Amino acid sequence: MRRLRYLTNRHRAPSTNRAFGLLLAFNAGAINAGGFLVLHVYTSHMTGFASQFADGLVTGDTRILLGALGAILSFVVGALVCTMLVHWGRQHRLHSIYALPLLLEAALLFPFGIAGAITLSWNTPFAVPTTVLLLCFIMGLQNAVGSKTSKGGIRTTHMTGNITDLGMELGKLLYWNRAADKGAHPVVRHDTQRLRTSTGLIVMFVVGGLVGAVGFQSFGFICVVPLAAILLALALPPLVKDVAAYSAHHPQKR
Repeated sequence: MRRLRYLTNRHRAPSTNRAFGLLLAFNAGAINAGGFLVLHVYTSHMTGFASQFADGLVTGDTRILLGALGAILSFVVGALVCTMLVHWGRQHRLHSIYALPLLLEAALLFPFGIAGAITLSWNTPFAVPTTVLLLCFIMGLQNAVGSKTSKGGIRTTHMTGNITDLGMELGKLLYWNRAADKGAHPVVRHDTQRLRTSTGLIVMFVVGGLVGAVGFQSFGFICVVPLAAILLALALPPLVKDVAAYSAHHPQKR
């Protein structure tokens, strides 16, 4: 439990990155699957939106074209904002480098959970509701923070890469190596840690999807609030440490 309090700290370890990635994958799965029941789009699926954009160009369907463009731009801006927050935190040597994007995500999810149904009726220039753009922004923000903490090794909002990694490692595991003699080392070796990580991320994404789908079906948008609370709980410890450090170095004048 103590380790969970510092998953967003600036000091990283492979085990910390994996645990952090699993929690983010659960969160992404819940938002993605639950949001689909309301919005009828998977807001983390940029591959689909890129194909949709191409289809819109060919068919001349402006609605499809603008919807895909808005989703992609929102995702990109989310990743952009995350990167700027992380580098700003590094520049100022904060403990909360990776907590800042999660704090922003939690701040966006809380009002979304309370007033999500209202935002469905808000029109945008991209032919999709504000809710779609908001969730795409959040997915871009979250995917970027998972990637930044692991230096690109962990992606949490889409499973294509993780499923590919799983298939490759299983292929290595099941490959029959022919050795010239009994003492020879196997030619092909699987990466046990990579196999476990990709499997864990897929499982947590699916479990999160189940929870999100049931939550949205049963309770509506309000089920997002507990997800925001989890992110807030992860972000607070390093933020509190930064506030304490700032207070110690800048005492108020009496």
